[in-house]
Amino acid sequence: MRFYGTFFLTLDAKGRIAIPASERTKLSDFCGSRIVVTADLGERLLVYPEPFFDELVDRLNQLPGLKPTTEALQRTLLGYASHSKLDAQGRVLLTPAQRARGGLEKEAVLIGIGNRYQLWRKDAWQEQAVVDQQVTKAALASEPELADFRF
Repeated sequence: MRFYGTFFLTLDAKGRIAIPASERTKLSDFCGSRIVVTADLGERLLVYPEPFFDELVDRLNQLPGLKPTTEALQRTLLGYASHSKLDAQGRVLLTPAQRARGGLEKEAVLIGIGNRYQLWRKDAWQEQAVVDQQVTKAALASEPELADFRF
């Protein structure tokens, strides 16, 4: 299962977002609408279908313990994680800690990026989109692992 697209959302007064209908159908079919919302290393959140989050946790548990980097990843990815099932209207409640970490108050952007979504504060997403536009084919060619990437 892969997720793509950009969706503009509004948080309701209780701090919930409504997943778009097209994405709800995918999530329902793939994982029974069970998702995990967690923090990313930046000022955004991640929304995983539960099976993909479980795979991430398995990989995280294989990292060397008691290393500061491993512990930072655990605190971020596990400490902010909340398991949810979309309600009948396709909504999910973001915890106060998640909303604070992502700076989410009213407007948000949900971006499908393969096996998960990123959830951005709208103005932060707009700023990032400008930065992303600066990535040129020449810049891609200067990085050996990306030099042959074509689209």
